[in-house]
Amino acid sequence: MALPAAAAPSRPNIVFILADDLGNFDLGCYGQKLIKTPNIDRIAAEGMLFKQAYTGATVCAPSRSCLMTGQHTGHTTVRANQSLRTKQRVPLNAGDVTVAKVLKDAGYATGIFGKWGLGEPETTGLPNRHGFDDWFGFLNQDHAVDYYTDYLWRNQNKEILKGNLNGGKKEYTTDLFTREAKRFIRQHQRDPFFLYLAYTTPHKDLMVPRDEWYSRENWSEDDKLYAAMTTWMDRGIGEVTALLKELKIDDNTLVFFSSDNGAGHKSGIPLFHSTGPFRGAKGEVWEGGIRAPMLARWPGKIKAGVVSEQPWAFWDFPPTAAELTGAKAPANIDGISVAPTLTGRKQPQHEFLYWENHGRRFEQAVRMGDWKAIRQGLDGKVALYDLASDIGETTDLALENPGVVKRIEEILRTVRTEAPEYPIGAGRERKKAVKG
Repeated sequence: MALPAAAAPSRPNIVFILADDLGNFDLGCYGQKLIKTPNIDRIAAEGMLFKQAYTGATVCAPSRSCLMTGQHTGHTTVRANQSLRTKQRVPLNAGDVTVAKVLKDAGYATGIFGKWGLGEPETTGLPNRHGFDDWFGFLNQDHAVDYYTDYLWRNQNKEILKGNLNGGKKEYTTDLFTREAKRFIRQHQRDPFFLYLAYTTPHKDLMVPRDEWYSRENWSEDDKLYAAMTTWMDRGIGEVTALLKELKIDDNTLVFFSSDNGAGHKSGIPLFHSTGPFRGAKGEVWEGGIRAPMLARWPGKIKAGVVSEQPWAFWDFPPTAAELTGAKAPANIDGISVAPTLTGRKQPQHEFLYWENHGRRFEQAVRMGDWKAIRQGLDGKVALYDLASDIGETTDLALENPGVVKRIEEILRTVRTEAPEYPIGAGRERKKAVKG
């Protein structure tokens, strides 16, 4: 039985739910016809749906680094899934200020459940060293694809999942993260809290307890599993949002939902149209690799059923959370608050948004207004696209717009700082980056 709700505090709770490798158009609210996501769709129907929101990066770790630090990939500490120098994972630095640290300092209880990816054991990047009071999940991205793992990390201790290890009933990690999120909410229902629920679904390896929603479909086995993993995650999200209502803290809780990068299940893209009209997918700086679903729901503060064309990116989340909670945003960030958009006020705009990709070759992308520019290699030419008329990025307009190209070249000269773990060279080809 739920405890009687305390008087609603003036500062909102914040819940940020992150899917892993979910395509922009894999949700019913974005037009998906085959995959069932009723609970996520309800968040959209009762809140705001963004059509031009962006991830932090083309792959997992740097995208999450942007979300936590408020810096784009030209400045944030983790800029790829591995160091190009050592081929090892790169942790957040001790001095990095995360959104969790900002909110913890402002009196919030802070919890993360799921996939971290920003620090291995005994490094400076552990969640408890970056503002999170309560942590349970995967530190390592490769480990995170084991949905029936025999251990997870609880704070700084390895926790053995005895059923998975000793032949008992195996526990699906997506369900464990839902359970821990609900525990955290119940524990802090009378306090302001920040919950970061970072699901590993529907990232490959494709595993799910049951696929009854799709078992009779004439699809590939991978497509059935991917769809079932997405629906299974949706079911967990429904449990979390239902608990907020049960505890009568729903009206004072701002819920975000997004995905860490573009569609990763590339074999399923043709069936599910996961990338819609966009070019590219995970691991690429085309729109298909960096556009993300983004929903925000806050009853009484965000109008229901709003569709917004406001462009924003993961590094805007920390200053947004800071403004809405009365906290002080960290210095030296690239983000700006989108709280005005959420609450119906005039929104300041970025001059530009920036991404870099340290995959097989170094790539940069800039969005400035409706212009989208991509440069491959430091000595590469800038290709220019008009997203207003060419969302598929098919027609290079650089020759016809030399003034725009010149301004973007100026941005590219100053937009990033050098990072020892990510040395770059003109036209340098690289081996395929580790998965994540």
